[in-house]
Amino acid sequence: MNDIFTPAKLGPITLRNRVIKAATFEGRTPDALVTDELIDFHREVAAGGVGLTTVAYCAVAPGGRTDRHQIWMRPEAVAGLRKLTDAVHAEGAAASAQIGHAGPVANAASNRVPAIAPSRMFNPLGMRFTKTPSVSDIAELVAAHANAARLAEQAGFDAVEIHFGHNYLASSFLSPILNRRKDAYGGSLLNRARMAREIACAVKEAVGDLISVPAQLNMEDGAGGGLTVPQSLQVAAWLEADGALDALELTAGSSLLNPMLLFHGTPPLRSFGKVLPGPARFGFRFVGKSFLKEYPYQEAYLLERARHFRRAVTMPLILLGGITNLDTMLQARTEGFDFVAMGRALLREPDLLHRIQADESARSACVHCNECMPTIYSRTRCVYRPNLSREPIQLTLG
Repeated sequence: MNDIFTPAKLGPITLRNRVIKAATFEGRTPDALVTDELIDFHREVAAGGVGLTTVAYCAVAPGGRTDRHQIWMRPEAVAGLRKLTDAVHAEGAAASAQIGHAGPVANAASNRVPAIAPSRMFNPLGMRFTKTPSVSDIAELVAAHANAARLAEQAGFDAVEIHFGHNYLASSFLSPILNRRKDAYGGSLLNRARMAREIACAVKEAVGDLISVPAQLNMEDGAGGGLTVPQSLQVAAWLEADGALDALELTAGSSLLNPMLLFHGTPPLRSFGKVLPGPARFGFRFVGKSFLKEYPYQEAYLLERARHFRRAVTMPLILLGGITNLDTMLQARTEGFDFVAMGRALLREPDLLHRIQADESARSACVHCNECMPTIYSRTRCVYRPNLSREPIQLTLG
């Protein structure tokens, strides 16, 4: 199916092609608002040829950030976000806002409010215990997602991608190792999926068909006792039946328990050990090797898991993970995936798609070293990419 570079529908919108710039936190918002650097980052990717670029990420509440420098959705953020979407649209691409709540992945010390988790646990980023939300708290969090989606639409976004992955809040509710609740939001898989389903329906009700509503869903946590592929398949089937989502972007891994399952390739142990905030850096010396596991890189490394989802649901699916060349894109289309998402390859070469269109044999210059991962603390970038004109922003996380 050689239609990668032809227009494609994503719910109510039409993208110029089937390639999406995946959400990769940019580290360019030191005051939790849009900056010229953030606009330039997405303008460059849009000019490079993607159909849709994803702003990562837009928290639905101030306590839902992994650190206090990230954008959270409130009226004061709309004007800057509108400048960003205007810049992306001027390059012919569409713009998506990834909305969500970091839950137990939030940095309570940086945000200066407790992190939230379905059950009480120790928050390693904030070095303190989490808050367990009541049923009324959960209702407020669901409403916050709907409000964030409305603000995104006002800011000119073409889509909002809901974050149901990596053990952020909704994902942590799905995970039996993190969710030990005894109420309507815990216990059975049906109960653990309740929050994600309520969020999806609330967001859809808030924006209707004005913009597209995909979601990023964990296929598995990659940790003993965590969410498994069979469980996630059932969640995907429920989300499809609810009819609130326009697509699922399939991901894997846990920011708390196993982050390298998402990335594959070389774990950047030494670099992470240098940039983590003080207490976390100390703990990383002892658990770094077990925390950042090594998974050999190969093209389309999440495809084997994703195939199960393609067989189980009929809704549009977005394949993520190791998409760097036209051959892999075409394989994804042949196997029934509607879109592909690219991350690290576009950090290295924002114009990679133009190169591929000019030469179908073009290959990404990304070497899968993952040295870009620790740069989230200082301005996310490929460390081997030349001609970056500005010095990194230094963020204080404590």
